[in-house]
Amino acid sequence: MCGVDGSCSRRDFLEQGTLAAVSAMLAAACGGRIEFGSVSGPSGGTGTLTIQLTDYPALNTVGGIAVISGASTPIAAVRLDPTTYVVLSLVCPHQGTTVGRSGAGFRCPNHGATWNGSGIWTGGQRTSGLTRLTTTLDETAGTLTIEGVPSRRGRGDDDDG
Repeated sequence: MCGVDGSCSRRDFLEQGTLAAVSAMLAAACGGRIEFGSVSGPSGGTGTLTIQLTDYPALNTVGGIAVISGASTPIAAVRLDPTTYVVLSLVCPHQGTTVGRSGAGFRCPNHGATWNGSGIWTGGQRTSGLTRLTTTLDETAGTLTIEGVPSRRGRGDDDDG
């Protein structure tokens, strides 16, 4: 991560630039409307993010997984049953790499760990489960509010599931 004085390693610069570009492309492609609540300053605090469920068609079906565009830390929402959603940090708990979709779950491209749609480790390099964020479903408004969204990215599409 780049320092306060503006110094930045080549690797960190490329990593942050790539994430910014991918986030912008996903936001443009998915058209997801995102509203940010109070997100603390640049020291890396946490905030609240509210998404409109209709902006993520994958969440129309149980088992659907949607990578949430626009969040500063990569996160994904998973519909577990008709009224239950889980939101997971896509930062690998082992090496801090961004975890990607793999079928109905997730896989770390660095060391091959895999997790199911609930974020529970299922194989590959032994590690812990993916970090779960607190969520609140407002069925009337059709929104999912996610609490504890980091305001800065950690180290390290919207499909039917």
